[in-house]
Amino acid sequence: MKHNLRLLLNVACAVALVFSFACAKKQVKNDQIEAPADTDLNANEFQEITDPALKAIFQDVHFDYDRFALKADAKKTLTGIAGWLKQNPGRRVLVEGHCDARGTAEYNLALGERRANSSKAFLAEQGVADKSIATISYGKERPTCETAAESCYSKNRRDHFLLSK
Repeated sequence: MKHNLRLLLNVACAVALVFSFACAKKQVKNDQIEAPADTDLNANEFQEITDPALKAIFQDVHFDYDRFALKADAKKTLTGIAGWLKQNPGRRVLVEGHCDARGTAEYNLALGERRANSSKAFLAEQGVADKSIATISYGKERPTCETAAESCYSKNRRDHFLLSK
């Protein structure tokens, strides 16, 4: 009796294991992919920066290929952004994470999110209130340059900033 019970238990485990590996992952088409966003994000709240004085402060920060670590020049730019945001506590910033055209849409959305979160974390370390910083990733969906060359790719690997209205 014990032998039959043990055999039945082993067969049940084997069947469960087979079914767990047999289930295929759902394939997502590129046109179904949406950028992950802050749950507290209202995209209509933000706009492009047109004031030349503000554009000089809120410059894009750029990243190395397949990286989300902030470079020294990015930290310098973010320090200036943090100073402005602390002096203007009623304003919010949207950090958009972007990637170049290489890699899958899913991979680039995740990388863009890590890039935006790197800038957000740095701004928070500089004393900017967390509620003042929203993030979104566009991956490779909104390039500034479309030539298949490193000079163009490097322009697309960026965080871009929008301000609340």
